[in-house]
Amino acid sequence: MKRFSERKGLKKIRTEIQVDSLDETLRNLLWNVLRKYYWKRPVDHYPFLEVLWNSYFKRPTDRLKGRWKEDYSQINDYFFSCEWFEVYDFIEFMANNYLVEEISNEFMKASNAVLESELSAYRFVGNQITQITSKEEISEIEEALETPLKPVRTHLEDSLKLLSDRKSPDYRNSIKESISAVEAICKMVAKNKKAKLGQALDMIESKIGLHGALKRGFDSLYGYTSDADGIRHALMDEPTLSFEDAKFMLVSCSAFINYLVSKASKAGLEL
Repeated sequence: MKRFSERKGLKKIRTEIQVDSLDETLRNLLWNVLRKYYWKRPVDHYPFLEVLWNSYFKRPTDRLKGRWKEDYSQINDYFFSCEWFEVYDFIEFMANNYLVEEISNEFMKASNAVLESELSAYRFVGNQITQITSKEEISEIEEALETPLKPVRTHLEDSLKLLSDRKSPDYRNSIKESISAVEAICKMVAKNKKAKLGQALDMIESKIGLHGALKRGFDSLYGYTSDADGIRHALMDEPTLSFEDAKFMLVSCSAFINYLVSKASKAGLEL
């Protein structure tokens, strides 16, 4: 709910998405989430602090004081002085390396609520921070990432990693991995590991009732972006591929994968 001052126009409401920055309010709220889920649990601190010092800070572990207030102060000083992208590096590390998975799952949910409320361009998707702003987009990607089909999941995870790298994102290879995930699922549904994408789509059309126009659309979309050697012309030859290009392909590929899995299930096909 908006505050009185915001409803009356007396206080400016944030309208700009935080992409290459992180304001004081967002940093404060993320720290509060860290404090709620991690720093209030002293029984878990020291086994994990050695992991944090060694693998994240890469500092000598004998610099740990062994007194929680002093070690806590070191973490606090870092968090409130580091670069904006290092805040995301830090909370991602915490979520992936803390000793109790259930706590980290709750932490990621709470962090996403803060990131959404403060108009951050980033969210936890799976267990990674990535620049995805739409709930619908997040839902499609998360559903696809939950597939038990390992080749499909691996390509999607790699695509997300390449897209999510905040220092040097690789949009070209992110697109390639998204396409590879679609190729993998199509071959599974077609029951033909050697089929090219167009051939696999033809087989799928008869197996699960794929609409012809939809098949042609995906055949065209993915056909001009990949071949046996991976990257070739059209979209992939663009000199300046953007985040929007790679995100579109990841979301579209995830949605198509979810669609094919659902259609195959209804058709009684075991993948």
